[in-house]
Amino acid sequence: MTWMLHQYSHNNELVKALSRRIAQSLLDAIAERGNASLVVSGGSTPVSLFRALANIDIPWSKIVVTLVDERWVPETHPDSNARLVRQHLLRDYAAKARFIGLKTDTEDPFAAVLEVEAKLLEEVMPLDVVVLGMGEDGHTASFFPLADGLAEALESEQRICCGIAPPNAPYPRMTLSLSALLGARQLFLHIIGAKKRQVLEAANVAGPVTELPVRAVLHQAKVMMEIFYADQD
Repeated sequence: MTWMLHQYSHNNELVKALSRRIAQSLLDAIAERGNASLVVSGGSTPVSLFRALANIDIPWSKIVVTLVDERWVPETHPDSNARLVRQHLLRDYAAKARFIGLKTDTEDPFAAVLEVEAKLLEEVMPLDVVVLGMGEDGHTASFFPLADGLAEALESEQRICCGIAPPNAPYPRMTLSLSALLGARQLFLHIIGAKKRQVLEAANVAGPVTELPVRAVLHQAKVMMEIFYADQD
């Protein structure tokens, strides 16, 4: 296991600390090679983090932003992670960042994998900062228990991204592979609330990754993952 826990009483304290860490990591990448990449998750948890990042004055024009995963819906759809990022992150100072979405016009995400991989290789890689979330079912990225495509997403060393069809979700998805995520320079997990803390503690006990897929990032030795946890939103 290669992770450390940062614990806060309230999410606003967490967001201040995590946004500063992310900004410094992006600055370090820019200093080394002239540009940087930031990979973010969807859902309600990161909204306050997005807004905090957008108000940090760093060279956003040298930063490319993409997603950990995406529902296979148009970017204008209310459930689109791209829409969420455009609304809450790509504003203020961060309006200058370049955004690369995972959704294409291909009807099926499984059929779009090579197209999306080519775009990521050309415009995003390598990954500097990845910010994961976690659901109360133990999923992270789109690694859902019992999902079609889960085995490839977790096990393939060649794939950068994979199609996923969760069993109890309305849309198929595109997700970055575990191999791609563990190749990041900095890996963060942002979670809030006692229920998710309980899931995290359960996942910290050895067991099937397919049961609690967040185990895939907890029980690994490739990259230090920093968990930012707050008791309350």
